[in-house]
Amino acid sequence: MIKVTVWNEYWHELKDEKVKEVYPKGIHNAIKEFLSTNEDIEVTTATLHDEEGNLRADAGITDELLENTDVMLWWGHVKHGEVPDEIALKVKDAVLSGMGIIFLHSAHHSKLFKLLMGTTCNLGWRESNDKERIWILDHNHPITAGLNDRFFELEAEETYSEPFGIPEPDKLLMIGWYNGGEVFRSGAIWHRENGKVFYFQPGHETFPTFYNENVQKIITNAVRWANPACKIKLECPWIARLEEK
Repeated sequence: MIKVTVWNEYWHELKDEKVKEVYPKGIHNAIKEFLSTNEDIEVTTATLHDEEGNLRADAGITDELLENTDVMLWWGHVKHGEVPDEIALKVKDAVLSGMGIIFLHSAHHSKLFKLLMGTTCNLGWRESNDKERIWILDHNHPITAGLNDRFFELEAEETYSEPFGIPEPDKLLMIGWYNGGEVFRSGAIWHRENGKVFYFQPGHETFPTFYNENVQKIITNAVRWANPACKIKLECPWIARLEEK
């Protein structure tokens, strides 16, 4: 079984009626629902806020949770600053040790993504309900497996625009085009020491993006791709000679 943790700020769904209508049980549970239909995936959720909107001091992330997570999905938007630095560093170390990580939508500005990228991760944006056409650049990659058309469309998404302040991806899998004219690197992967990183742009909270079958297929594929073969403890040990002089 691939042990997956879906992490979510869980703020908009509690405070914004429009978002609550789209994701009544929270974005994390919407993702959990479709991932859980796969027999090889076991899903846990963790949230920054509890059901009453109270901030969790540990951001919902414990050592035990990390030890039992093969792949983590991270959705964040307006509460990046409320994730404690020590928690972001702890998750970063888990990724470097082998845990897979999938960043969704506005998680590009999370402390964790910036730590792993080492750059600003800035971009241009606009909320204008533009249509997005996502072009598949490589149909042979495990993350895009089963997407046989050249592209798929989302009737409405938040517009993201280049330049995107990220390091050069190990591989660019998707490019988004919006009918306002902008383009954006919508799907990219990196390797960070022993861990695999995937950034996937769609997923604004006011749109039903996570119910789209193509988005679900990509995320499910990404979970399997990011699943570690093994986890390796981070250390810098003294080593004895293997051979005599």
